[in-house]
Amino acid sequence: MHKSVFLTNTDTTIGFISKEKNSLDSAKNRPKNKKYINALATLRALKKRVPKPYRKIVRRAKKTTFILNKDYSFRVIKDKHHKLLIDRLESAYTSSANESGKEYNFEYGYNHADVIVFPLGTNSEPSHIYKLGRYKIKKIR
Repeated sequence: MHKSVFLTNTDTTIGFISKEKNSLDSAKNRPKNKKYINALATLRALKKRVPKPYRKIVRRAKKTTFILNKDYSFRVIKDKHHKLLIDRLESAYTSSANESGKEYNFEYGYNHADVIVFPLGTNSEPSHIYKLGRYKIKKIR
C-alpha cells in the first residue's frame, strides 16, 4: 500500500500522493531529478529546520508551499480529509495529477493512479510558493 499512487483532492488541487518518489515519477512521466513537495500533517518535524523568524508565518500559512533549500520543500496540510491520508502515510510526496508540464486531465489521473479517493472535487488554483532564506523570504509563485 505504501508504494501506491493515490489520486485525491489535496488542500489545493486534485493531485497524486505517494510515499515513493519513483512511483510519482512514473505516474507523471517526470524526470527523476525534479523535486517533490513533502506533505506534512504537523510542524513537529520542522521545528529545528525552519528559521526562527519564519516559524509564525509557516504555522499560520494556508495552502502555501515553502522551500527551505534546494533539496527540501514542504506544505503543512490543514484540510481535514487530506490530512487524514497524510497521517496514515506518516509523510508523503505530493504533486498535481497531470502529466509533467501539461494541464490537468481526469482520465490521465484516473489511469495512472493505483488508488482513487472519491469524491474528487474541482481542480482549483495551486499553492503559493515561498523560498525561506536565512534573512529574507522570496515569493516564487
